[in-house]
Amino acid sequence: MNNLNFEESILIFILCLENKEFVVFLDIHNLSANINGKEILDNLCFEIDRGQVHAIMGPNGSGKSTLANVIMGHPKYSVTSGSIVVDGENILKLTTEERAKRGLFLGFQYPTEIPGVGYSHFLRNAYNILNKSLSGKQENREVFLTVKEFHEYLKKNLDNVGLQTTFLSRYLNEGFSGGEKKRSEVMQMLVLKPIIAILDEPDSGLDIDAIQAVAEAINILISNGAGVLIITHYARILRYLSKLDKVHVMSKGRIIKSGGKELSEELEVKGYGWIGLTDDTDNK
Repeated sequence: MNNLNFEESILIFILCLENKEFVVFLDIHNLSANINGKEILDNLCFEIDRGQVHAIMGPNGSGKSTLANVIMGHPKYSVTSGSIVVDGENILKLTTEERAKRGLFLGFQYPTEIPGVGYSHFLRNAYNILNKSLSGKQENREVFLTVKEFHEYLKKNLDNVGLQTTFLSRYLNEGFSGGEKKRSEVMQMLVLKPIIAILDEPDSGLDIDAIQAVAEAINILISNGAGVLIITHYARILRYLSKLDKVHVMSKGRIIKSGGKELSEELEVKGYGWIGLTDDTDNK
């Protein structure tokens, strides 16, 4: 092995990358994206596998929420280069619905109220659709033969996030408080059982009790083997997670620093100035 020339070494490296054992579930490579011609993501690289828990932190406008939306295919963003590979498939040309069917989930920073769409009806339809596409990839997806069985499943997950069963008779997010919307997003995550869940600031605007409830719900998903990416400004929700594999710092559309849980605590105490960062102007 020590006598290999440069070309042979590169060939072995490429062959290793092509080996399925080295392929992570979500692999983002050199991703650049803009909105109305303004670049927000700049050759960003990131990967997360099943069962891993990552956090992305960073100043306002660093591109954290943009990354989440681009992964899910939000139409207002244009991808100019790079790839988003899910389970070996580049999903850039797929619709948001098709990306969800591949096992991705996005919990919104600002959930939208949808009058006329029943909460429980929405969840049952979404669950049944995902069951058809994910049953071969996940062993823990139950099949509910009756509406009553599914309602019992929903009630259990409502309990997990501290919401009342009366929410099942309401329209999706309509009249929910800010905290209830956040809990609702996490409850949807538990019900739908994604392979990778992306949560955009699930702790914003929540009191300490609500943060603990949301973190405990995330821990349930983690215990079921899902991967979780949490976008947050603060270390507080990360302290309640059962595991945290990596913390990344994002600035100007790139991940510029990565570390363990201790990095989030250091950022909480020192802010971003110690690594030379301030708010990134105008980015979202």
